[in-house]
Amino acid sequence: MARSPCDLRLLLLAAAAAFIYIQVRLFATQSHYADRLAEAERSENQCTSQLKSLIDQVSMQQEKIVALEEIKVRQDEERAHLKILIMDLEKRSVQKLLDNNVVPVAAVVIMACNRPDYLERTVESILKYQTTVASKFPLFISQDGANGAVKRKALEYKQITYMQHVDLEPVQTERPGELTAYYKIAKHYKWALDNLFIKHNFARVIILEDDMEIAPDFFEYFEAAAKLLDNDKTYNFGKHGSSLGQFFEQYLEPIKLNDVHIDWNSEDLSYLGEDKFLTKFGKEVASATPLHGSDAVLKAHNMAEDVRIQYNDQEDFERIARQFGIFEEWKDGIPRTAYKGVVVFRHNSSQRRIFLVSPDSLRQLGV
Repeated sequence: MARSPCDLRLLLLAAAAAFIYIQVRLFATQSHYADRLAEAERSENQCTSQLKSLIDQVSMQQEKIVALEEIKVRQDEERAHLKILIMDLEKRSVQKLLDNNVVPVAAVVIMACNRPDYLERTVESILKYQTTVASKFPLFISQDGANGAVKRKALEYKQITYMQHVDLEPVQTERPGELTAYYKIAKHYKWALDNLFIKHNFARVIILEDDMEIAPDFFEYFEAAAKLLDNDKTYNFGKHGSSLGQFFEQYLEPIKLNDVHIDWNSEDLSYLGEDKFLTKFGKEVASATPLHGSDAVLKAHNMAEDVRIQYNDQEDFERIARQFGIFEEWKDGIPRTAYKGVVVFRHNSSQRRIFLVSPDSLRQLGV
């Protein structure tokens, strides 16, 4: 059966339309991919440009690093040179303070940090009595940190050698939660003592904090005691700050600074030698009236003579100490200030003594 010319024309028209549509779609797709390709090329060119820029920046930074390393080397050399100069100046400063004909008894170092007003008060108190014995007791100020006011105040005193400890390293505590202040204080003390004992070769060092005032007989006392220290190494002498006034009002504020001069160099201090002192102190403790029972503290208030009260352990000691209003602190298994477990004090301005003794004190005293 033959097709009519009209049908053929329709078929050709449909085929032409399909062809045209396909060509349009192909063109559109090609245009789309061409645009994407162009965008990719632009991105690649941009990345290449940024990479070159980064390479240039890295090169510049490397050059700066090299330059800074060279500067650091020069600064280290200058610092080492300055350190030598400072050490030399310190030695000369110390030599000026010393009399070649006088052997120093001890260096006196004031440990300071950030309290210029306290420091001034302490220094003025010391200079009042130190000036006449300066060659025997050369004076130092050791500052921890970089407080400008403290440094300026310390440098006002030409007769005092100034030392500065600056430690910017972070503190590593032994246990979590510990106060870092005690670690910092300990590092400062070690640094100062190393300087005085090792660098300046002093045989003895007296340490004062920047909130202390001294009595008129301070230097004579330590000069006389120095002889004992040479013969017997068992001695221990000794509202703001690291304790934040924790014990100031209760224990320290009522203490009266001695204003009576005592010529300690003419006193016989031989009884302080350990053998003699042990015997003497043991007799005094043994001769004190023993008090027992839960009302021992109350009885002690009514006694006119020396008394002896035994504590059984730390808890018992702290209970008794609280009743008397004395320091309760207990360190490393013994009360603070104890000798052979004995804490001795006078109470309520009385001349009588109260001995708090451990269960083992009399045996340790040889009684």
